[in-house]
Amino acid sequence: MIGLGAALFVLVPAFGWLASGRFSWLLCIPGAVVLMAFLIIFSIEMKQDNAAVPYYEKNLKTAIPFDSATHEPVLHASICTGEKIAGFRDKTTGHFTEVMLIRSNSDLARFKAIYQISEIKTEY
Repeated sequence: MIGLGAALFVLVPAFGWLASGRFSWLLCIPGAVVLMAFLIIFSIEMKQDNAAVPYYEKNLKTAIPFDSATHEPVLHASICTGEKIAGFRDKTTGHFTEVMLIRSNSDLARFKAIYQISEIKTEY
């Protein structure tokens, strides 16, 4: 969409200039409209992305039940990327259920507070 807007903003006036020998700013309007539409859509998407996190966290405790008798809290950490995912491993089957992306120590503290966990094991 950016490429289309830039092409319309530059190429249409350039072809108009080559055809008529004079430059007209009116020919830039289609490209400017496309670029403005992109900016509006982009800002809406960014606002929606930021709003999705609180909804997820609001329903976090009810969506994933935690039973300390059958599950253990685990923090999966990637050696390559450093990404950390908090979740629960079933003690009998070993199945890991992802619950929350951990971006900072405050995210980890929030995860521990939601599930009343004092200690979490880290696996790489």
